[in-house]
Amino acid sequence: MTEKSQLKRCKDFKIAILIPCFNEQNTIGLVVEGFREVLPSAHIYVYDNNSTDGTMNVAQQAGATVGSEKLQGKGNVVRRMFADIEADVYLLVDGDDTYSTKNCVELVDKLVEEDLDMINAARVPSSEAAFRPNHKAGNVLLTRIVGAIFGRRFKDVLSGYRVFSRRFVKSFPAISSGFEIETELTIHALELRMPVAEIDTPYKERPLGSVSKLNTYKDGFKILKTILVLTKEERPLQFFLVLSALFSLASLFLMVPIFMTYLDTGLVPRFPTAILASSLMVLAFLSVACGLILDTVTTGRREMKRMLYLSIPLHRQ
Repeated sequence: MTEKSQLKRCKDFKIAILIPCFNEQNTIGLVVEGFREVLPSAHIYVYDNNSTDGTMNVAQQAGATVGSEKLQGKGNVVRRMFADIEADVYLLVDGDDTYSTKNCVELVDKLVEEDLDMINAARVPSSEAAFRPNHKAGNVLLTRIVGAIFGRRFKDVLSGYRVFSRRFVKSFPAISSGFEIETELTIHALELRMPVAEIDTPYKERPLGSVSKLNTYKDGFKILKTILVLTKEERPLQFFLVLSALFSLASLFLMVPIFMTYLDTGLVPRFPTAILASSLMVLAFLSVACGLILDTVTTGRREMKRMLYLSIPLHRQ
């Protein structure tokens, strides 16, 4: 399909480009202009998150529709945008001018052509400076953890550049408040087994004067915490089986020396330790019971989420 026919197909749908922003006055104008040039039929929305610079003025001058969200955090902004904005296709991207706008038509066209619910734009660094070493290592680690638990369908679960269908956006609960939102988006798609795809996209370093809002360790731990919480919510049996195994191992570690002493002497000299070991084993069995009960509840919740997802039209048309 030629670029001209792709653009014609894109015009058949209302496309919303969503750009959450916090102090990006040096780059937001370039991002808005870049998308307006490549995808002129799209509606561009920039939502401010308590910026202290001229981000909103620059965005408005560039031709974007501006809004705001007072609750601090990218997840809060995305939740507000998903609730406020009506469209057939949603393109979510950061306002830091690190993602290429050149292939947005390809992303949108693939979503529409194949009736997909999400396309993840996997970042391919255009230079060594694009990815800080700690960011790259953390991204690989967190992507592998998500893949091991929920399924290996993506190679960059933390990408901030994605395209969604309407039924994805309007069925997404959006619980996260900060940079954990990308992980939640990914797990939502994996849990409901939505039709998804991933396309490589160039990723460049921030322009001079632009500062990253992502704290490698602080936000990395928040993302890891989100993965653990979502694992408990969506995979309770596996989560509590792991807890049960830990309790069991700790109990056996404490009990074996006591049992060996009892076989040799017929006495239990460390009675408090024996009580602790027994209590840990009881907790192990209780964890299994909790996992079984919650797994049944989660199955019902997943079915309800699936029915809600299916009740929403893929597009407004």
